[in-house]
Amino acid sequence: MCDQCGPTRGDGDLSRRRLLQVGALGLGSALLPATAGAHPPAAPGGGPPGRRVLLRGGTVLTLDDTVGDFVRGDVLVEDGRIRAVGPNLRAPGAAAIDCTGKIVTPGFVDTHRHMWQALFRNSGPDTLLLDYVEDVLQGFNLNLTPEEVYLGDLIAALSALNAGVTTILDWSHINLTPQHSDAVIQALRDSGIRAVYGYGPVFYHPNPARDPYPRDIFRLRNRYFSSEDQLLTLAMATRGSFGSVPQAVSEWKVAREVGARITTHIGVGAGGPGYLKQIADALAAASVRGLGDDTTYVHACTLTDVELAMIAASGGSLSLAVPVELSMGHGMPPIQRGLDHGIRMSLSVDVETNTPTDMFTQMRAAFGLQRGLKNEEHLFRIPDPGLDEHRAKLLTARDVLKLATIGGAEANGLGSRTGTLTPGKRADLLLLDATALNVAPVSNATGAVVLGMDTSNVDSVMVDGRFVKRDGRLVGVNVDRLLAQAQNLHDAVMRRNGRPSLTT
Repeated sequence: MCDQCGPTRGDGDLSRRRLLQVGALGLGSALLPATAGAHPPAAPGGGPPGRRVLLRGGTVLTLDDTVGDFVRGDVLVEDGRIRAVGPNLRAPGAAAIDCTGKIVTPGFVDTHRHMWQALFRNSGPDTLLLDYVEDVLQGFNLNLTPEEVYLGDLIAALSALNAGVTTILDWSHINLTPQHSDAVIQALRDSGIRAVYGYGPVFYHPNPARDPYPRDIFRLRNRYFSSEDQLLTLAMATRGSFGSVPQAVSEWKVAREVGARITTHIGVGAGGPGYLKQIADALAAASVRGLGDDTTYVHACTLTDVELAMIAASGGSLSLAVPVELSMGHGMPPIQRGLDHGIRMSLSVDVETNTPTDMFTQMRAAFGLQRGLKNEEHLFRIPDPGLDEHRAKLLTARDVLKLATIGGAEANGLGSRTGTLTPGKRADLLLLDATALNVAPVSNATGAVVLGMDTSNVDSVMVDGRFVKRDGRLVGVNVDRLLAQAQNLHDAVMRRNGRPSLTT
């Protein structure tokens, strides 16, 4: 985490030459202190890393049905792992933190976000998907520098942590050069978030002959992802609906060779139906391993029932970005169809250009959409002899909270590490303030989290056993200086693209 994020020169502009000279591993030093991302910070309760910490007396939602939840319980953390969960735990020598009035939950997991776009938040509030393609994918991303990409990713990661997102998949389609890829990875590392780096294409690359995608993933694997036992893991972000079938075969082949999970946009718009079937058939014809449980299908709004059945049979997952899908014209979010087919599902923010960046919004959107569609089939009546049968088809608040936690962890290939407060998993968790005016007095803890809370309730955030947010503030981050730098870069990029820095 950074405590000196901010301008590096008197005029507030980053020195592009400085950033490119220091190279990938030194990129962060232009914005961050030498200690950021280089040394493990102190353990949550103070003292050296590995010290035991006892979160005592909170309402604990483990979301692990075998462990159970606790109206009043404790969570013991040691060496970055959850060691025990239950009431009245004994932990001599542990640093105790009073969690009275807090709801302890797993951290949220986002399975698909284009993080570099944090520099352009809310720049297209009314845009449809074609507008986004023209303005962003054929506009901003074609002339961004590595340092601009670094700062966009860093802001997105820190704001995600601030909102309780402890794990995120960066669907990174800004890899104009290897230096851009290095900058993104450095930002993720410097932020302290658990992340899956999804190496993806620049959809309209300005110089296709020099496009490093997809072969540069082998360099990235060797340089940054030689171990799976780290905060950052690797995925291949393939074109899907935004590319050709031969391109898909080539991408999947590379992903299988390098041993990377796959995340792909599919079933988007009018051209979506039948396309996944074509890809699967072409993969089979090329003797490339096709659909599998290591693949996440983003959006999937207009896939056919046959294609959804293929995903279900393969064990794949869906990533739903409900607000974006509803507002931009992707198609109807397939939450009910996914449920009908028994497909694992997760939630994601997608683009920060026109959607809130938190998982509270995503949970409420999914909850409201599914129940609204089902309730339309069975309207209120007195008496209602079929009410119990109807009620069984509705998502519950707990179901939706699982989509935002364990569902995301499984889709990101991290279900054994995070997503629930299960002893043995890494300690990625939240302390949510249940005494705040927007939720108190609390009658149902799960309902308060899903339907009543927002980012203001995120009191503390722990990733891998270390607090990255404590008592309402990010640890070691000078937010004012960071955002001042971001504003300078935002304004410069807007000028470069012939746009005003601020409109009404």
